[in-house]
Amino acid sequence: MKFDYPEGATPLDPDAIAGLIPNLTVQTELNDFEARNILEAVAWAKRVRGPDRDMLQVTSLRKLHRKMFSLTWRWAGQFRRTQTNIGVAPEHIPMRLEQLCGNTRYQIENKVFDWEETAVRFHHGLVLIHPFPNGNGR
Repeated sequence: MKFDYPEGATPLDPDAIAGLIPNLTVQTELNDFEARNILEAVAWAKRVRGPDRDMLQVTSLRKLHRKMFSLTWRWAGQFRRTQTNIGVAPEHIPMRLEQLCGNTRYQIENKVFDWEETAVRFHHGLVLIHPFPNGNGR
């Protein structure tokens, strides 16, 4: 598989690449495959009920990531184990995600920001933490 990373992208390490499930050869195939997998996850998220419905829980975020990439990567839903050019140290990921989820829940419950700004801040926090080897900004 030949990866073409845009400038500033976090390259996948060899262990992460070894987790690729389908037999793909170029980046565009991977992008298309992931996009189809993500659409299935969006449909799941719209119909999910019960405890998984609360996306401000670390377990739900991991499950959502698994749904988004389970047809593409064997490690979908698992936190990264190596340091990257962006993101907190791997051992800090669970704690930082708990903080981000708690802060976001507080912002929503207390109407600290409008929905759009809350979403942007949450997304920014996820990108800064960079919890997964791939798919952190989607």
